[in-house]
Amino acid sequence: MTTRAAIVTGASSGIGLAIARVLGQEGYALTLAARRPEKLAAAAEELRGEGFEVLDVAAALQEEDEVRRVVAEHRERYGRLDVLVNNAGIGIGAPVGELKTKHVDLQIGVNLRSTMLFYREAIELLRAAGREHKGALVVNTASITAKFGEAWLSVYAATKAGVVNWTESMHRELSAEGIKSTALCPGFVDTPMTDFVKEQVDATAMMTPADIAESVRFLLRTSPACCVPEIQFVRPGERMM
Repeated sequence: MTTRAAIVTGASSGIGLAIARVLGQEGYALTLAARRPEKLAAAAEELRGEGFEVLDVAAALQEEDEVRRVVAEHRERYGRLDVLVNNAGIGIGAPVGELKTKHVDLQIGVNLRSTMLFYREAIELLRAAGREHKGALVVNTASITAKFGEAWLSVYAATKAGVVNWTESMHRELSAEGIKSTALCPGFVDTPMTDFVKEQVDATAMMTPADIAESVRFLLRTSPACCVPEIQFVRPGERMM
């Protein structure tokens, strides 16, 4: 049985893959989850090539049974869970009069609902880790748009605001049990998800996935007495809340 283990969702590229790499470097066995099997398998093989133990589970994370399956396969493989990273997310922009219900539901399902369901399905494993070492950790990827409304990306921003509020609630509910919760709120990061804005904001002026992932290394090293419910990441001159 492994010493420490983590689940990372949305792990096939970008921030999720970068966080998975940091966790592997810190000695965690990994379960990677994402919706595209081929892309996920390639990411998993890349990390195995770096010497990390990796299980990849392709899943549609807006579906309750799929969330259960990811946690079940992780439990069967590793028998424990010390870090849960709810990073899976999707953004579909549209003005309010042109919102498609299926796109609203998909963003709520992936960005917010799956985060809630992963907590529920993983809670006993997290509690066991909390009892053991007081350092179980859940990292929820939100967005700087969670801190203020955003035209065109209104549904995405609303779901990420929900992630921040949910994280605060989980901090209040679970931190005394040794389960810490942190919401990461980045601005523009150079990932495929920000391709839509790269005509206005050059990729070289964006943060890197590694910038965000390094915060997880910091969180792993804080003492049981230190909780960090939220971290904001902004580019030079950008507003923060």
